[in-house]
Amino acid sequence: MQEVEFGMQLSPVERAGTSDAALYAEALADAQVGYKLGFSTGWMIEHHFSDYFTTPNPLLFLSHVAALCPGFGLGTAVLVLPWYNPLRLAEEIAMLQLLSKGPLHIGMGRGTAKFEYDALGVPMEEARDRFHECWDIVRIALKGEPFTYDGRFHKIQKPITLRPHLDGRRPHFYGAVSSPSSAAIMAAQGLAPLSLLNYSHEVLANIIGDWKKINGENMGAERAVLPLMTNVYIADTDEEARAEAKRYLPIYYKLQVDHYDSENDVWKDMPSYQETGKMMSRLKLYTNPDNLDPQININPIGSPETVRRRLQDLVDIGFNHFIIRNGTPGVPRAVRHKMMQRFAHEVMPQFNVKKRAA
Repeated sequence: MQEVEFGMQLSPVERAGTSDAALYAEALADAQVGYKLGFSTGWMIEHHFSDYFTTPNPLLFLSHVAALCPGFGLGTAVLVLPWYNPLRLAEEIAMLQLLSKGPLHIGMGRGTAKFEYDALGVPMEEARDRFHECWDIVRIALKGEPFTYDGRFHKIQKPITLRPHLDGRRPHFYGAVSSPSSAAIMAAQGLAPLSLLNYSHEVLANIIGDWKKINGENMGAERAVLPLMTNVYIADTDEEARAEAKRYLPIYYKLQVDHYDSENDVWKDMPSYQETGKMMSRLKLYTNPDNLDPQININPIGSPETVRRRLQDLVDIGFNHFIIRNGTPGVPRAVRHKMMQRFAHEVMPQFNVKKRAA
């Protein structure tokens, strides 16, 4: 059996009205439970200025998790590179890698919420170019050698050497795949894809296939970590799990609609965001539980056997690191922890799970 890993999304979530301080305590509680249950990695999203996810600095939060859960893998899904000074980002990544005892997974993307771009004073039309330049500088800086850089947005005229120096352990880097065509773009940047389970298995297979064609041989496709983020709800029967998903997922999608302003098609004049706009236009449908069946049908939602079967289908496509989540806004601790416990005890043992380093 192919070796796989099961990570989990770390999110400051609870019932509506919970204070931000209490939300962070919930995320830390989830990390501790997942760590004890044998999940390999805690992944955190970046968002700003809304109730969608109150996680403006994933690396800062993950440094706390590193101290609380020694050896737990840490991941970002994703850091929005156009919003960063690349040298500061490279320094922070290097510090977190040295301070943590587990593997570090840095998922990166260009971001989708226009109001976040506007608030941070970054032109969204420059997102793709800023992403590429930031990643280029981070990649070079982490080599630990003196370098200069002459880019469109960033210029380093006097040679500098990044501190701290990394030891033998290095972060894993990924590029977010928000549409099927973006797999090739990330592969050209030397990045493995980090995917969401928003597409059919055929589309996901094409994403993996396209990435392998472009960059698989260079990165060692058999050994590459290929993560997929997926919603998971488990109950004794498929019907019970589907009912629970339909209770909580509409809250999540309503917050997405508000956060991304998806009803106003803010991406219509941005050629590089046309596929994103098409995908986001469907979000309002999912705020109605009656429209959720297509999403539930492709995610591991159901009885333990249904969850296992759907995950195995995804393993067969080529994914080998699953970011398990039902920690979305509005989901209370009892529901989150019940899923985590059932997943660890009833689903994980059915797979050849990669052992977490001591």
